[in-house]
Amino acid sequence: MKPAEYQPLLVADDDPEHLFMLKTVLGDWGYPVQTADGGRPALALSRTRAFGLILMDVRMADLDGLTALAALKKEGLTAPVIIMTAYSKVEDAVQAVKAGAYDYLTKPLDLDLLRLTLARALEHQRLKEEKKAGLWETGDQGLVGSAPAFRRVLDLIGLVADAEATVLITGESGTGKEVVARAIQGRSARAGRPFSIINCAALPENLLEAELFGHEKGAFTGAERRREGRLKAADRGTVFLDEIGETSPALQAKLLRVLQEGEIQPLGSDATVRADLRFLAATNRDLAAEVAAGRFREDLYWRLNVMPIRLPPLRERLEDLPALADSFIRRYALKNHKEVKGLTPGALRLLANHHWPGNIRELQNVLERAVILARSDYLTEKDLPSLGPPGAVPAAAPAELPLNLEALEKMAVAQALAAAGGNKSRAALTLGITRKTLAAKLKKLGD
Repeated sequence: MKPAEYQPLLVADDDPEHLFMLKTVLGDWGYPVQTADGGRPALALSRTRAFGLILMDVRMADLDGLTALAALKKEGLTAPVIIMTAYSKVEDAVQAVKAGAYDYLTKPLDLDLLRLTLARALEHQRLKEEKKAGLWETGDQGLVGSAPAFRRVLDLIGLVADAEATVLITGESGTGKEVVARAIQGRSARAGRPFSIINCAALPENLLEAELFGHEKGAFTGAERRREGRLKAADRGTVFLDEIGETSPALQAKLLRVLQEGEIQPLGSDATVRADLRFLAATNRDLAAEVAAGRFREDLYWRLNVMPIRLPPLRERLEDLPALADSFIRRYALKNHKEVKGLTPGALRLLANHHWPGNIRELQNVLERAVILARSDYLTEKDLPSLGPPGAVPAAAPAELPLNLEALEKMAVAQALAAAGGNKSRAALTLGITRKTLAAKLKKLGD
């Protein structure tokens, strides 16, 4: 989601200059903002309307931020709260988190970190609300993102889940095809019934055929007893044929019969058994090209390709990097008993500049390794050495991706305004431009 699409942010601070600066900077970033000049006004405002996030100072004369936070939580506030403190004390941070704060930031604010924290908190809240609404009951963290190409995937999952049609999931290796298959099955009428995942590239053809269809005793060397196949065992459930493009024409013909007739013929038997199955399939190959080359049966292709879902590679959805990285970092920090909270802006830029040939699977591996080896709360460029040349330290960049000249210019203007306490004349002097030029830039950049 774009900043303007979120509910307004509430900023509470009894320092009028700091409050004005934050309103200006957040407005420049595209966020709708409402302000409160103390803890009590913040409480009063929160009772009259919903806010997407609350950014609140900890030391306020009328009512301190932690007391206000406790009152908000007692009244049922679900929006994330970020606490600001001028006193970088561990006690304040611990109290803020215990009181229910999403995170805390120290003054003077690092604007890059502020922007990154806001984006992370709002995305986390959006996903939590979707999960609460039952949109994603699989609980899998791989279904994270709001890029247009990925939103189309999520929409298609919702449309096909309750249907009985076969779904063909395509995409490069590592894009999350099995995650999508699990999401479809988890939201379908067959959820709770058998879900059989079969990797067609993992076994030699003869063993794969026996695994799928089962066999009679003595059907081949080593078949010492009768065995029911995976297809029959999944009766009334769902079968996911991963890497379907790796199957041989002979096996394709047998699979076609199952899809068309629901009949399974075990190896070594003349009889057939029936099974009620829904099929999902996935491949990183271009099956239409494989059909044209004579390597894949055309009739099976059309049987599989009733509802196609193409997963975009990670390089086509870079704006999802902050949310994906946050999801994986939290998962691996918990798994490996680490206290890592996220990425620095420089580390995020390094991720954005990488080509990601291994897609989301590569991102997971990179971040798990970085979390395990991390020595601080936030991953830096030094924690991601495999993504850049030795000794190269990219410049810090805004958290909103993709990175471009306009985004960098917007960040420079925002930082100058913050340093000048919101005074546009002083900010213009810092940037080496006139106040009139600054006004024009603010208008152009969406002030």
